[in-house]
Amino acid sequence: MRVFLSGSASHLAQALLPKLCARSEVSAVIGIDLRAAAFAHSKFTQHNADIRSPETVRLMQGCDALAHLAFIVLRGNMTAAIMQDINVQGTRQLFHAARQARIARLVHLSSAAVYGGGENLSESAALRPLPGFLYGQHKAQLEAWLASEFPEAVRLRPHIILGPQCQTLLLKILRQPFFVSLAEPQPQLQCVHEDDVADAIIASLLLPASGPINLAAPGSFSFKQAIAQRHAGALPMTFGAAKMALKLAWRFTGFGGEPAWLDGIQYPLTLDCSRAQQVLAWQPQYDALAALASVK
Repeated sequence: MRVFLSGSASHLAQALLPKLCARSEVSAVIGIDLRAAAFAHSKFTQHNADIRSPETVRLMQGCDALAHLAFIVLRGNMTAAIMQDINVQGTRQLFHAARQARIARLVHLSSAAVYGGGENLSESAALRPLPGFLYGQHKAQLEAWLASEFPEAVRLRPHIILGPQCQTLLLKILRQPFFVSLAEPQPQLQCVHEDDVADAIIASLLLPASGPINLAAPGSFSFKQAIAQRHAGALPMTFGAAKMALKLAWRFTGFGGEPAWLDGIQYPLTLDCSRAQQVLAWQPQYDALAALASVK
């Protein structure tokens, strides 16, 4: 199998690539990203290009599968229009290019952010991303489009992805000694380790699956618990103060992108992952506390 990997220099790709190249079923991995990948292997070839490039179809020739990871998560100082063009239009162009290249196996990395909030949600739950959280809104738009235009594609919906290679923003959040003070009972969240997400991507490439699939580690926690696990003397901060601080940081430095993502900690978001077990034989190796502890 020859795999075309978009976002090959991304945080998650650093966890995925070693596992992917170690598989005997995989003969080659062709990566595309604007940045150089921090990975080298005899099976791996990196191309520094935009997924919207007309060259993408040529680069895909001879590939059997597509794993689409490329996405802008938090836009910083990028305009909303550019983020939309990269995330939504870029993904549509990529999947149409895959169809032109006759790629049969299609895997799209979506997100639990498409739900907005809820408890023990199955894949049939309504998609209601948080208002103003563009990342979640773009993922939801693409899910609807893929369900209509590419129903054969696997749409993985991982919860917060943690691990040694996780997003810089998540590192900063977990390292700061403050938690947002919320009413009891504290809203419960989940996460999933990057290695377990990588295993789910590989299973999706190799097994005859399709449609949406939730991914989350066993167990749940509150934002307060996640911070307290690292900082026994963590101090409370009101939600309003946290939102204002984030708005100011975004306005003057671009840190964190639009502040709407913070709204998510006010609502529970837990997933039913039984479909991943059924169709991918997916058994996460890390529970929630172990995934949290893996972030140094």
